[in-house]
Amino acid sequence: MRSPAPRAATLTFLLIAWLIPIAARAQSAPLPRVRLVATGGTISNRVGGRLSAEELVKSMPGVERYARPEFEQFSNLASGELTLEQWLGIARRLNELLATDPEIGGLVVTSGTDTLEELAYFLNLTVLSDKPVVVVGSMRNPSTLGYEGAANLLEGFRVAASAEAHGKGVLVVLNDEINAAREVTKTDALRLGTFQTRGYGILGVVDSDRVVFYRGILRRHTMKSEFDVAGLARLPRVDVILVYQGADGDLIKAAADAGAQGIVIAGAGAGATSGTQQEALTYALKKGVLVVTTTRAGSGRIAPPRRGPDATPGGGDGPGTSLTAEERMRRIAGEDLAPVKARILLMLALTRTHDPSEVQRMFSEY
Repeated sequence: MRSPAPRAATLTFLLIAWLIPIAARAQSAPLPRVRLVATGGTISNRVGGRLSAEELVKSMPGVERYARPEFEQFSNLASGELTLEQWLGIARRLNELLATDPEIGGLVVTSGTDTLEELAYFLNLTVLSDKPVVVVGSMRNPSTLGYEGAANLLEGFRVAASAEAHGKGVLVVLNDEINAAREVTKTDALRLGTFQTRGYGILGVVDSDRVVFYRGILRRHTMKSEFDVAGLARLPRVDVILVYQGADGDLIKAAADAGAQGIVIAGAGAGATSGTQQEALTYALKKGVLVVTTTRAGSGRIAPPRRGPDATPGGGDGPGTSLTAEERMRRIAGEDLAPVKARILLMLALTRTHDPSEVQRMFSEY
């Protein structure tokens, strides 16, 4: 009887011979190309002159292990100096890069942290691709002891190069954590752990061994968005008004008179107003302004008002109001969006429709 040893050795040899080319191909597969689109912010605000996009890329130790870095300079400003027209330009540029360069793996955008969550959410609604777009920044400038910008940028590149980041919308990466653009909020003026997602938690983390995701986002974004900014020259005016005890409604009337097409109310608790604000809101609604109610509390959902014969008299707009059914429809529930993000969604919604029912649908879906 023949020994099985020679046959086993032959099979082992054939298996090794088959696996070696596969392993070689895997090792030789090029790393993803990831492009930095730099806009400025604290991450580049060095004393004596701002860091350029090229200098930011060169500041990342070991980036070549994760991605093939590229860079371009869109602007080099503090985030508060960026105009809405520049926001449109950034979105168009990112869409252009992703549409014309199919080999690009992902994009990283630098932003000042003061308005980072706003830019990130705007891009979440206007970048029409499932490829990763990651927004990063830093709390300390390059001339400060403990500058964390290079680390945040490297982690942003790692996330943008990650296959698991595809289809998750625009991501915000700072302090080793990954948050969703829709949900993340700057919660502290100075601390490094300022960007948090209240109530829902982080999407994932960037650790030394790999990028780890724990959950995804169910709301519509990026590739499934209906907002195309390719032909937009400007965004409609939408103002945010804060509710506080004894507040005068003059600011609401002034916004309506100045041409605001929408007003976002950062309401007390579940959306309450104070002082003469309710009277002023009636004034704005009668002028055709759409009013979105959100909460100043930091988290919580504002549900759409009940419509129909069993609804609160006046549609919940307070006693003494004389709104028609059409005017009451202009009250939009902001769901769980922060006031500044509700403003962004309302601006984009108004580029497509002034139908309150359609706008409410958008707030329910996005």
